[in-house]
Amino acid sequence: MFVGALRLVLQIPGARSLKDRRRVALSLKERLQNRLHVSAAEVGSLDDPRFAEIAVAVVSNDAAVCDRVMADAAAMAGTHPDAVLTDRRSEIVSFGAGGRGLRDGIESLPLSAPGEGPRRSLPSFDDEATSLGDDTEATWCGDEEDDDGKAPR
Repeated sequence: MFVGALRLVLQIPGARSLKDRRRVALSLKERLQNRLHVSAAEVGSLDDPRFAEIAVAVVSNDAAVCDRVMADAAAMAGTHPDAVLTDRRSEIVSFGAGGRGLRDGIESLPLSAPGEGPRRSLPSFDDEATSLGDDTEATWCGDEEDDDGKAPR
């Protein structure tokens, strides 16, 4: 699995207000999302109406696909009629075959509630039991639930 991250810095010469900047940034974000099916968000300083930073993320099983999509996104930003692309930075991160080889992911973070005693680790996905010990049970937080509020089995 490969994750591509792209940061685009745009100068918006005609923007006189934050509303003008937001209009241009929103236009580009929607175009990127609709045509390239990527995640896009306005990031960075939001106080200067003359500049906008757009972050783009893409996930693929091929690094070449990530690179091509990010190049297409930068080309789209470079041809926007109301903005000038002034900087572009990109990075592609590999997460190994199918995500194997990940170390120190979310499953290794300590779990505790405010005011509780010692921290406990989350159960691994390979375990059959959903108990966290100390008579505390994990509950399902997904879209589907059984009547008892737990994950369907």
